[in-house]
Amino acid sequence: MPREHNLLFEELSFAVNGACMEVHRILGPGFLEAVYQTALERELRLRGMSFEAQKRLPVVYKGAVVGDYIADIVVDDKIILELKAVSTLNKAHEAQAHNYLAATGLRLAILYNFGAASLEWKRIIR
Repeated sequence: MPREHNLLFEELSFAVNGACMEVHRILGPGFLEAVYQTALERELRLRGMSFEAQKRLPVVYKGAVVGDYIADIVVDDKIILELKAVSTLNKAHEAQAHNYLAATGLRLAILYNFGAASLEWKRIIR
């Protein structure tokens, strides 16, 4: 029996993954995070995707804005993309993404690590 797939923002997530894979395929590991961010912004633009880079998001505590967080990229006002260029993703990176989701009210963040030999990604859902 075929399995039913119900990923949050499935189509959009797959499109973002494709863009990230293309950036990693062309650049490979070894650059600073800012290089990957600029390349990914270009790739998303080339694919006609709606996004904001360095988007300022309010951090809300008990109904009051107590600060802000600047997201690397927010796609379609739905998905936070948190970009890394490290040897491997770790629990601290995941915790950071969970905090961003809790503070902003968004439901999905995807961590991308361009620093490894193969692109790594992890979906974080609130």
